[in-house]
Amino acid sequence: MTGRIIHGDSCVAEGAAWLAQRDPRFARAWGDVGPLPLRLRNDGFTALVSAICGQQVSVASANAIFGRLQDAGMTTETAVLAVTQDDLRALGLSRPKARYLHALAAAKIDFAALRDMPTDQVLSTLVRVPGIGIWTADIYAMFSLGRADVFAPGDLALQEGARLLFDLPARPTDKTLRAMSEDWSPWRSVAARLLWAYYAHMKTREGIR
Repeated sequence: MTGRIIHGDSCVAEGAAWLAQRDPRFARAWGDVGPLPLRLRNDGFTALVSAICGQQVSVASANAIFGRLQDAGMTTETAVLAVTQDDLRALGLSRPKARYLHALAAAKIDFAALRDMPTDQVLSTLVRVPGIGIWTADIYAMFSLGRADVFAPGDLALQEGARLLFDLPARPTDKTLRAMSEDWSPWRSVAARLLWAYYAHMKTREGIR
C-alpha cells in the first residue's frame, strides 16, 4: 500500500490542520508561516538527475549544471549511457557525480512501478543505486511520488527547524528526529513542509547561528 498521496494544496492544508490540532506548537508555526507550499514535482529519471546535480552544491550551481545536462540531452538513461563519464564531467559534473549518473542510468529503475510500491520498498530500491542516499530517496518519495507519510530526518534544515519550534537544547540527531516524527504520522511530509517553512521564517526574522 502506498498510503495517502498528496495531490494538491487541499491535501497539504488537511495535513497541516491535523498537525495543528495535535500539537499547539505546530498550530503556532502554521499561523506564523501561512499556507504551505505544495512542492510536488515530476517523477522519473530526470528528477533523480536533478537531485544528483544538487548534492553538496548551491542551488545556483545545481541549476546551472542541470541546465547544461538538459541542453545536451543528458536526461534519459539511453543518452547518459551513450557517453563517457568524462563527457559528463565536461558538462560540469564532478567525477563522483558523473559516476553516479552512469550508475543510475544502468540501474534501469522501473519508475512507473515505484508509484504503486510501498514507501519502504521505494526507498530500498533507490538507495541501492550508488549516489542515491536515504535523504535523496526520502525527498523523491515525498515530492516526486507525493507520499504523505515520509520524513527526511537527516535534513539539517528540518533538524534546526525542530530545534527552534520545540525549544530543544541542541539540534536533534537523525535518530532522535526520526523518533519524534513518528508522532506526526500519517502526515509526516506535511510536518516537514511546516518545519522547513518555520526554519526559513525564523532565519529571516532573527537570523540563525
